[in-house]
Amino acid sequence: MKKIILQQAMTIVIGELRENGQWGTSHIYQSTLNAFSAFNDYHELPINSVTAPLLKRFEQYLRQRKCSWNTVSTYMKTIRAVYNRAVDRGWAKYSPRLFEHVYTGTRTDRKKALDVSDIGGLVRDTENKLLKSVLDSGLQKTEAFFVLMFMMRGLPFVDLAFMHKQDLQGNVLSYRRQKTGRYLRVTLSEEAMQLVRLMANKDENSPYLFPILHSEEGTEAAYREYQTALRSFNHQLAILGKKWGIKSISSYSARHTWATMAYYCEIHPGIISEAMGHSSITVTETYLKPFHDKKIDEANQLVISFAKNNGILKE
Repeated sequence: MKKIILQQAMTIVIGELRENGQWGTSHIYQSTLNAFSAFNDYHELPINSVTAPLLKRFEQYLRQRKCSWNTVSTYMKTIRAVYNRAVDRGWAKYSPRLFEHVYTGTRTDRKKALDVSDIGGLVRDTENKLLKSVLDSGLQKTEAFFVLMFMMRGLPFVDLAFMHKQDLQGNVLSYRRQKTGRYLRVTLSEEAMQLVRLMANKDENSPYLFPILHSEEGTEAAYREYQTALRSFNHQLAILGKKWGIKSISSYSARHTWATMAYYCEIHPGIISEAMGHSSITVTETYLKPFHDKKIDEANQLVISFAKNNGILKE
């Protein structure tokens, strides 16, 4: 069996991802490699020397550096993917349950959705600005894009950025999700169409619907440009969040908010899953779990109140 170093295996996989134009995934792998190298004092580690206790120490190292559980999970799943490739290629011996005692799940205990009063206020504020048909500042454009993403069934920022002019025919938007490749078709409301017309790319030579990117799609330059745009978008949302009195808001909030509002409107999770282009209903259930738990807690309080009042429901 060929002896190979874990860091070497990760570098090989990163190179393959970059050759395939998978810039986002290669970025995650590179971040994982950087974090693990720092943890291991930049010493080389044979891949067959990866053990469950070592992985547990890496998990503890990440948590001590204030990494979220979801970041821990991403790094662990990345190392697991590289390890599995190494096993398939004969670079490593298979060790069952190697990743069993480190976290590889998804935490949903952090609220990412806006309250109905908050999103309602933003929609009304944006509609008032539409009456003037002008957006005077970058912050106003960020607010308008956020509301538009909500109106487009929680459209992710990456899909907004890479949207092509040809994807919009009349008031029907047809596109493939950047993350999953699923084909989606969205009929836009008149308010959404007004926002699209106001925010649309004025450069006739650009294929993009909105003036967010300039580099050719599929290139590393386009990916880096998107990353810069996303950071700027989230930074401006944080500024707006303070202005609006919203504690936590990011590009993900539009998506989680749409899913939550749909859930409270008693739309079936299967329909929400289809509307958002999730790879499976399991992903949708991850989005909705905190709010599902809240509804269960509310039901529990109703049962207790019913019992305390001897079978009389209070309005």
